Amino acid sequence: MKHFLIVLAVAQIGFAQQGKRKLVWEENFSGKKLNEKVWNVMLGDGCPNCGWGNNERQLYTNENHELIDGNLVITAKKVGDAYTSTRITTKDKQQFQYGYFEARAKLPVGQGIWPAFWMLGANIDQVGWPKSGEIDILEYVGKEPAMVFTTLHTQDSFGNSINTKKTKIEGIENGFHRYGIDWTKDKMDFFVDDVLVYTFQPKEKNDVIWPFNQPFYFLINMAIGGNFGGPEVGDTIFPQQFTVDYVKVYQ
Repeated sequence: MKHFLIVLAVAQIGFAQQGKRKLVWEENFSGKKLNEKVWNVMLGDGCPNCGWGNNERQLYTNENHELIDGNLVITAKKVGDAYTSTRITTKDKQQFQYGYFEARAKLPVGQGIWPAFWMLGANIDQVGWPKSGEIDILEYVGKEPAMVFTTLHTQDSFGNSINTKKTKIEGIENGFHRYGIDWTKDKMDFFVDDVLVYTFQPKEKNDVIWPFNQPFYFLINMAIGGNFGGPEVGDTIFPQQFTVDYVKVYQ
């Protein structure tokens, strides 16, 4: 019973973050196609930094996603020797600073799959990456089942970031789960299904350690292979779907 009460108390932390704030923006993917006033669809393989800088193997197209029953469904495919998928962003259209940010999503599975829900600093065109900062609210790689990755990239910590947490959650591939962050001027708390899994709260907050004092925008994508997804891809797994029910912002 004592263990149950501790777990319940931790779970309630996530609910409290929402309760303190008002819902200021949401995307429920309820239309027939993506709202172009909100979302950009990125195309290509990221050249001259091929694979979007991570040696990924997919080509991003405008044909690998659709809205079905109020969900964004990204489908990774293999056609011949080519892998295709979708990557969308709210760059220059929707950006936020501080608050509670959450997506409800269902993961794909299989060797080489790499879905993500993340954010980049809105000043990336001016200062570049990683100085702009990156917030990885959800990353999952099929080569490590049951693991959820939450990571922060900064000028001080990027590549194999030290500001990261790998959390084992049995059954995370089954059904929908909620992935969120509570971001304040002092710290960043990461949640999965309202359970706190990682906190980043550096004592020093200069530009190279804490670039999180400015607006960030959202990205949703499913990569294939690459430095993080792994060099091996299980070709028999395709097609695979990364399904997102909603994205919500509370402030």
